Amino acid sequence: MDRFSLASERLKIPLLSDSISAGFPSPADDYTEENIDLNEHLISNPFSTFFLRVKGHSMVNAGIKDNDLIIVDKSLRAKTGNIIIAMVDGEFTIKRLSIKNNELYLKAENPNYPDFRFKNHIDIQIWGVVIYSIHSFL
Repeated sequence: MDRFSLASERLKIPLLSDSISAGFPSPADDYTEENIDLNEHLISNPFSTFFLRVKGHSMVNAGIKDNDLIIVDKSLRAKTGNIIIAMVDGEFTIKRLSIKNNELYLKAENPNYPDFRFKNHIDIQIWGVVIYSIHSFL
């Protein structure tokens, strides 16, 4: 995975005043209500948040695809059910966290990929919780 840091400058993007329709477009969509800053909406802890580019297909059933950009917050405490970034054997991996009977599991969201089980939590370092995934539809 490639790691990206947050830009220090804010980018304001127009927010349309009308909600999007799955049917025919509304003429009101041409009017901008306000500008939004994606940093304000996506990042609550800027000093502990970073971006990673996903490589691989182990999380496709969670909606995270190859080449997606994910936003990770290191300040959040990882809980069962969270999608996390972990360092395993010197490599980053993205998996869903599960903790049962004091054993830690990293579960793939693709049946073609193995899950990891850790009895000794020293073997793994959790780097952060994935809070958003951004992918292109093109």
